[in-house]
Amino acid sequence: MRLIVAITGSSGAIYGVRLLEALRAAPKIEVHLVISKTGRITLALETGRRIKDIEKLAHHVHRDQDLAASIASGSFKTAGMIVAPCSMKTLSGIVHSYADNLVVHAADVVLKEHRKLVLMPRETPLHVGHCRLLLQAAEMGAIIAPPMPAFYNAPRTLDDAVDHSVGRVLDLFEVDSGLVRRWSGARRKMQAR
Repeated sequence: MRLIVAITGSSGAIYGVRLLEALRAAPKIEVHLVISKTGRITLALETGRRIKDIEKLAHHVHRDQDLAASIASGSFKTAGMIVAPCSMKTLSGIVHSYADNLVVHAADVVLKEHRKLVLMPRETPLHVGHCRLLLQAAEMGAIIAPPMPAFYNAPRTLDDAVDHSVGRVLDLFEVDSGLVRRWSGARRKMQAR
């Protein structure tokens, strides 16, 4: 299976990094990575990791301005794409098919080919324009998966919350990352007390 991962300039770069780490551990998944210009800045600011170390987690790395990359064509078969995190600028570009960079162009290709496009928007609070863009993206076929923490799984650390969101996104591609503590029902939870 081939998956495209894009990291854009919204806060929450750790979601993209953790996603790459989880995919690297998954067998038989070929990861194609593209990082936007502002995504590179956010990665450096928020994670303190070197970009080249992050890029090593992918099998193929594409430059955001390379509109002739393999992932820019529908004939290049993939299972889909995950944008983690997805900035509002990227969301707007996707909704308006304003494909002036590879992140948006690849997302546009994924949509036109009816493949899965999962967007992890990381912005708060949202104004009505953001909400309209999210609705339009969903109407176009994108899956909106904001990284919202779950509490039924009793997260103890920030890493637990990040892992849960990343694991749930990977569930959408039938990739069991082992990151999700599965809900077993309220009755079992109450009996454990």
